[in-house]
Amino acid sequence: MPPKIRKIVKITAPLLVCALASLAALLAARRMYPLRHEAVIAEMAGKYGLEEAFVCAVINTESRFRERAVSSKGASGLMQLRQPTADWGASEAGLPDYSYERIFEPRFNIEIGCWYISRLLKQYEGDVDLALAAYNGGSGNVAKWLADKKYSADGRRLDAIPFKETENYVKKVKKAAKAYRLMFKYVYNYSRST
Repeated sequence: MPPKIRKIVKITAPLLVCALASLAALLAARRMYPLRHEAVIAEMAGKYGLEEAFVCAVINTESRFRERAVSSKGASGLMQLRQPTADWGASEAGLPDYSYERIFEPRFNIEIGCWYISRLLKQYEGDVDLALAAYNGGSGNVAKWLADKKYSADGRRLDAIPFKETENYVKKVKKAAKAYRLMFKYVYNYSRST
């Protein structure tokens, strides 16, 4: 190989490797933190005073953005809503065309899920950990934990969450929200409420 070509290869090869590594990282990030139903998420997050990255984090953690997801406990759709919660939320949110058979429709599921998260954040005075613990483990359990000195020294914040699944859920959603904020800024070029 002539010296000029060898020099060009020597210079461009590392750049090509970096470019391919960056592309692989970008594709992996998009797979880990997908984004769908952006318009509905933006509308409902705005309507209920939520951050879009936070709503995406809940959806990703609950269903990985699978519209027809159903849990072993009977929770359905993108935001994994059980029928009693969905029916109550639809009534409170004033959704006249709602029926539980429509829970897999992104608009209904995301609106009811956003209404519920917003309600929990108000109930727990903006405490994201308590709201997420209630979304996953139930408000009744959160009330018990707050009343128990083993889990809450002051009765207002949780020092520990006794359900490992709920503890992991809270951590996972918060981590995903941070990731979505970065993804919105650098990957999705998305700037409405970030």
